[in-house]
Amino acid sequence: MSHPTIEELKQQAAELRKTAVTMVYKAQSGHPGGSLSAADIITSLYFKEMNIDPANPDWEDRDRFVLSKGHVAPIQYSALAHLGYVPFEEIHRLREYKSPFQGHPDSKKCPGIDISTGSLGQGFSCAVGMAIAGKMDNKDYRSFALLGDGEIQEGQIWEAAQTAVKQKLDNLIAFVDDNRLQIDGPTEEIMPNQDIEKKFESFGFQTKRINGHSIEEIIRTLDEFTQEKNGVPKCIVCDTVKGKGVSFMEDVVAWHGKAPNDEEYQAALAELEGGLES
Repeated sequence: MSHPTIEELKQQAAELRKTAVTMVYKAQSGHPGGSLSAADIITSLYFKEMNIDPANPDWEDRDRFVLSKGHVAPIQYSALAHLGYVPFEEIHRLREYKSPFQGHPDSKKCPGIDISTGSLGQGFSCAVGMAIAGKMDNKDYRSFALLGDGEIQEGQIWEAAQTAVKQKLDNLIAFVDDNRLQIDGPTEEIMPNQDIEKKFESFGFQTKRINGHSIEEIIRTLDEFTQEKNGVPKCIVCDTVKGKGVSFMEDVVAWHGKAPNDEEYQAALAELEGGLES
């Protein structure tokens, strides 16, 4: 766990956003919208909260992280590249053959990926399993998972949640990136706010809804939750904006899985250079 200031974390989040957009632009493929909405969560975890060692990715006592919404891999890859898990120049090889940065996280190809993900719903079960293993081995490491608001419609999420409560996994913290923008068959629209926190509470989780673009609030909530060894798993529901930080991407469903052209890429970088208001 490192000790950067909030301002340093905000600057780091801007750098991760720029890197993620660059990766998708260079590949002309990928998912920028959800990567940008999750950037502040990823920054808070990788650069402040988690006990990890880029020089020793398989360190037995490291905190675990599972990107259950695996299609937003570019934002996780950005963190890994900035931390030195892989050479930074690899950001130009997203989705290339033999690249460490595949379309979805691949633990066999990329150091720092704790489990391969991509099929929505399955990653959270893996995070629960990691938390169970920590308890069984009397380890102090924690298991973090990032879920999508659309993903939690998968039944497997709630089977995993039931298991987490039954096993009293207070070493498990789930984040939900609630950007409310889903593609539902022929319908593409901003969805109404779901009572996600209430549903997790109904299963026995301790939950809180916060501003997912306020690094101060993310850090404060993590401090609160990690201090409570009460036998209860935790869930932080984050109000976010898909495409956050790039005005023409914000709340536009087309940017779920679309790469910017040359002009759009330059415009996006220019906006991200200007900083982000939470």
